[in-house]
Amino acid sequence: MKKARKFYESSSGDRWYLIRDPSGVLFIHHEANVASGGHVEHEDIATFLGRGDGPEQQELLRLIGTLVEEHPAHT
Repeated sequence: MKKARKFYESSSGDRWYLIRDPSGVLFIHHEANVASGGHVEHEDIATFLGRGDGPEQQELLRLIGTLVEEHPAHT
């Protein structure tokens, strides 16, 4: 079963999800808004983060950061 978590929705209606497919592969799923044609794109996380410093990239980084806060390292 594929697992998905929406991590950002723009004011124009574009949506971004972090997806884990049944094999464990992680990728970004982007759904463009209807006015833009509603296209769906998939890309790996490194490519997504390498495209810039937009609010969607910032929100993914914030989400990743919550993993550290929730699970402190054992030393």
